[in-house]
Amino acid sequence: CSLVAEVNYSALGWKEEIKTRQDKAVIGDRGVAEKYERTINYIQIPAFAHLAWGRETQGFSYFLNLGPQFGIYLSDKISKTYDEANVSEEDGRSNTVIYQETTPIDKKFDYGITVGAGIEYSHHSMGHFLVEARYYYGLGNIFNDSKRDYFGNSNFRNIVVKATYFFDVVKSHK
Repeated sequence: CSLVAEVNYSALGWKEEIKTRQDKAVIGDRGVAEKYERTINYIQIPAFAHLAWGRETQGFSYFLNLGPQFGIYLSDKISKTYDEANVSEEDGRSNTVIYQETTPIDKKFDYGITVGAGIEYSHHSMGHFLVEARYYYGLGNIFNDSKRDYFGNSNFRNIVVKATYFFDVVKSHK
């Protein structure tokens, strides 16, 4: 058992492909004419209870990480192939509400719960190699969420697969 804390840079967000009635006339059923993408950059700080089983110094061990994660908003970038001033029901959009596409991020602090599982290979001269899969469930929302707002929920959920290499700065002799 141990406690593990990290500082990570993360680019989160979403992509949308928007079909309209004009798309059918111009490109048929093959593709999408309008696209939207938003990337939100964070510094994320997870703090885990690290539970491991197996060989600590020579060989394989398996581990489970569980704990809170905090995120600090840095910036965001929006990319789109249309002008929001021209969005209307006449072009055949199924939904003309574009609030999530045009509003800035309301809440700059993110928090949630992370759980991960992985495998580690340790070698006395080569160091430590880890492969881990994590799931993050955000408890905070990025947009305001009162009854008067557009969304009741706008939290992050993501799956991360990561590979890590550690080396020993000070070697212990047992």
